[in-house]
Amino acid sequence: MKKLILLLFYLLHFLPISVLHAMAWIIGNLAYCFAKKRRKIGQINLALCFPEQSSLERKRILKKNFYHIACMLLEYSICWYSHPKRIKKLVNFENFEILQNLCKDNIQLTILYPHFCALELGALRLNLEYPIISVFTEQKDPQINQQIYKGRIRFNNINSVHLICRNNKIISIIHQLKESTALFLYLPDQDFGRKDSVFVPFFNIPTATTTGVSRISQITNRKVLPVIPIRHGNKITLKVLPLINSIPSCNAIEDTKEISLLIERVIREHPEQYFWLHKRFKTRPNNENSVY
Repeated sequence: MKKLILLLFYLLHFLPISVLHAMAWIIGNLAYCFAKKRRKIGQINLALCFPEQSSLERKRILKKNFYHIACMLLEYSICWYSHPKRIKKLVNFENFEILQNLCKDNIQLTILYPHFCALELGALRLNLEYPIISVFTEQKDPQINQQIYKGRIRFNNINSVHLICRNNKIISIIHQLKESTALFLYLPDQDFGRKDSVFVPFFNIPTATTTGVSRISQITNRKVLPVIPIRHGNKITLKVLPLINSIPSCNAIEDTKEISLLIERVIREHPEQYFWLHKRFKTRPNNENSVY
């Protein structure tokens, strides 16, 4: 069955992106109707983050969110099998000169890369320009895990990419970064539990957030550069934001607050494209009851 699914994804990569996105519209609508558990998580997240919006407006955002997640799913076919030239045509940069100039000046960077629904193709496009180190979350299914891993390192012959398992201790990540000038692609906006996390405001909600961006960047002498993958129709834009000069500082909690607020600001610009189906508020402070 899994081999048939992988064969299907191979065949899908031959289709135009417009056809894939038309299929995503159908899949997204079906998933919204039948994936009740995930829909409930999305409804709760949006109600917490956008209480000022009407329930009808939040429903509109969530339905679009299912569409964008379906786009991401089908775009795996392009990530895994398409030629680099196609990926370069589909994904462009905004403010690319910011990143170029920093790299020319040999400034080592942590790329702050939140969970937007165009992240997979965006990361591959970035890797076509620069070597990357990133943290990899292993999947429960070994075959799916292997395929995702292979897809993410497939341009290793163009620019090196090194994936570090999230289960590894932070010291192993630091060791790799100290020995490399590659971009460190880091996605800090998921709930990893209480360990190495602090509660900072995210849409005015105390939210368990890793301090990894601040701590790792400080130890490895890296600057923090936000890059946001946004889908515009059948294209994706990697939006390079200005360098966050205040991070890292000597205060990891304040750094994490600033990062959280920045991610919130970007989400408000494109709320339908953020990954709302994750239990972002699962870990609660002071033994509060679960919001889910």
